Amino acid sequence: MESNIEVVAENSQAVATELLKLLADEHVLYTKTRNAYWNLEDAHFYEREKLFDDQANQLIGIIDSVAKRIRFMEHYAYASLKSFLEITHLTEVSPDQNDSLIYINELLSDHDSIIIHCKENAHRFASEFKDTPAANFITDLLEKHEDMARLLRSHLK
Repeated sequence: MESNIEVVAENSQAVATELLKLLADEHVLYTKTRNAYWNLEDAHFYEREKLFDDQANQLIGIIDSVAKRIRFMEHYAYASLKSFLEITHLTEVSPDQNDSLIYINELLSDHDSIIIHCKENAHRFASEFKDTPAANFITDLLEKHEDMARLLRSHLK
């Protein structure tokens, strides 16, 4: 007997494609966060180095969860760094200075971009693609990014 609880194949592909874009965003954000951690030079070095390290480690967990979600849906999460740069919503920027405020503002902008992308897709996944579990998954990621953004904002006060 065939189950009718599965997401329609074309909807599954559309969700997987959006998740692959999110995976690219997460990789770019991870690299930018790790660069901030490695290159930071200012009076707030210790506390902000710890902030960047903690957030980079959280992003590794997010990257794994997105890739596993794609595989759970029976799609491939394989992508090259080149393809990530082609599909990401984020931009690569080389700061002129290794100042923590520059890094914080750049990372905050990227988290906000991912938050917007997650909000848009959470609604689409549930309503358009009829994939409530994927909508819930991306809502959980949205909340993680909101928390990381809140921590970054607290360092701007």
